[in-house]
Amino acid sequence: MMTVDLRSDTVTKPTAGMLEAMWSAKVGDDVFGEDETVNALEQKAAAMFGMEAAIYCPTGTMTNQIAIKCFTQPLDELIADQTAHVYRYEGGGIAFNSGVSTRLLNGYRGIITAEMISPEINAENIHYPHTSLVVLENTVNKGGGSCYTIEQIKPIAQLCHDRGLKLHLDGARIFNALTHTGDNAVEYGKYFNGVSVCLSKGLGAPVGSVLLADKAIINYARRIRKVLGGGMRQAGFLAAAGIYALDHHVERLKIDHTHAQIMADALLNTSWVTKVVPVETNIILFDTVEPADVVLRKLVENGIKASSTDTHRIRFVTHLDIHPEQVEYVVSELKKL
Repeated sequence: MMTVDLRSDTVTKPTAGMLEAMWSAKVGDDVFGEDETVNALEQKAAAMFGMEAAIYCPTGTMTNQIAIKCFTQPLDELIADQTAHVYRYEGGGIAFNSGVSTRLLNGYRGIITAEMISPEINAENIHYPHTSLVVLENTVNKGGGSCYTIEQIKPIAQLCHDRGLKLHLDGARIFNALTHTGDNAVEYGKYFNGVSVCLSKGLGAPVGSVLLADKAIINYARRIRKVLGGGMRQAGFLAAAGIYALDHHVERLKIDHTHAQIMADALLNTSWVTKVVPVETNIILFDTVEPADVVLRKLVENGIKASSTDTHRIRFVTHLDIHPEQVEYVVSELKKL
């Protein structure tokens, strides 16, 4: 029986080429700024998005939390969708790390608009927290890989500029979004004060994310990273995997999107699925007649690993370790259930 792991795109293993790049990396002490490969990754990532500087961190949670700390003060408030990763899946870090409250909006599949944000910006009044930051997520995990386009981002950025707010992007799967929309990464540098880019999801690196911003913010971010325990030493062995991923694994994301659509089409033609959320990228969300935990057990019995996001909702995520024959196997097994 074949085993297919669709729990997340974080389960991938480094490819042979990536391992070779890691093995041959030139390293130094990154806390001293002396790791050549980390420096090269930071410069490369910043340039790709038209931003001044970057900082390499162990996780996307850390890059997001550093950004929030950089762009807010205690007693401030940030605005985000109610599905946002920074709110739901980062351990309450917004309050713990930054002393900031959160105003949650109900966007469509996690996508919020300037019209939704504007009335939620607090007036200057001692009874209210000071609104200082808007956080967007692209793609939206809980939205089933839904994407913002640049045209949707522009009015939000203009509103933030006009009202004196900072704008941060949790770009955990930003290259999936760019692959789907066809937008240019450099455009993002024009509209965001900070961008977090995860290297260990769709891009397949084993560890790491980068935070992109201007030089002053990144200088401060290095202090916060140190306080959070994120100052790594010979981190170039890991950064080399990130460089390899940016060079070799972006273009192939369209394959993951195609695989996701094939599986979604198969799910639509089964009697035990009540709904399939429209697929845009590499995440498939679908609702089941039976409870999700019951269906997950049946899937595992047939070699398919998945995860649930609600009592009757299951998530599949395609990635670079999913090959065409595995997609065929999954489709075949879904029809048999």
